[in-house]
Amino acid sequence: MPPVIHADRLTKYYGRRCAVNDVSFEVASGEVLGLLGPNGSGKSTILRMLTGYLRPSAGRVRVAGFDVASEGLQARRRIGYVPEDVPLYTHMRVAEFLSFMGRLQGLEGRALEAAIANAVAKLALGGVRELTINKLSRGFRQRVAIAQALLHGPELLILDEPTNGLDPRQIIEVRELIRALAAEHTILVTSHILSEIERVATRVAILLDGRLLSVNTLTRGGESLQVAARGDAGLLERTLAAVPGVTALGTPVAGSDGAWRCTVVVERGAIAGRIAAAVVGAGLELLALGPEQGRLEALFLELTGGAR
Repeated sequence: MPPVIHADRLTKYYGRRCAVNDVSFEVASGEVLGLLGPNGSGKSTILRMLTGYLRPSAGRVRVAGFDVASEGLQARRRIGYVPEDVPLYTHMRVAEFLSFMGRLQGLEGRALEAAIANAVAKLALGGVRELTINKLSRGFRQRVAIAQALLHGPELLILDEPTNGLDPRQIIEVRELIRALAAEHTILVTSHILSEIERVATRVAILLDGRLLSVNTLTRGGESLQVAARGDAGLLERTLAAVPGVTALGTPVAGSDGAWRCTVVVERGAIAGRIAAAVVGAGLELLALGPEQGRLEALFLELTGGAR
């Protein structure tokens, strides 16, 4: 199966300034790729070239097998795009807005009604579909924006800073939403919140000054926790390995405080309680248990040199 995105030596100049410099990457069907980089690194320019808003100065990009420059209409039909600042018509009711956007995509009649019903169900908009958009919270407005991008059943969903301006609860809701949508769509997402990318992406592409520095695979199918405990390292390792839901285990590392720290990859779900009970039940002194932080952040800072 061909990749959903195939970018080949993409380059874009604004006058004499090179905004994107010889960038190549692929995104396979079903992947979630996080596009990361400091401000001015070329992320938005790449998204605009992918969606056909900008023509590359050199190189080419194909979406679902269609060249965005020479087969633009066919390529754009395979894309759902949610820009950072979504131009919603706030005087419209949610259902009215979705109907309008669906008609722009060429949907009508029963096909349009089915597409709206499907999008409303996926985005949990049933309770607000008859409200005007100006009465919605920012979180629900973001859901409406994503809903309109899904009406035509795109193979590729592009989300530019989808959690920008949201409160912590809304960020969690969008994270879970991206995970759910990844079951049916290939997703390209940008964000300044590295921990959120780490939670939803299968791979990350890191940019700096228009150049692609690295494409890295992230841990798939689980979440990483860090356990800190005092006692026998071998006993800690055996105890953690025996907990149902633990899929991978790092080697315990001794800290300066005399505690052992161990990274545990677990199936998604609430199994922290089982881990804590197992460690304490084995006679070990549990000092800390929580999400592992900073792996992607450390990689990002290492590659970009701490650029802002």
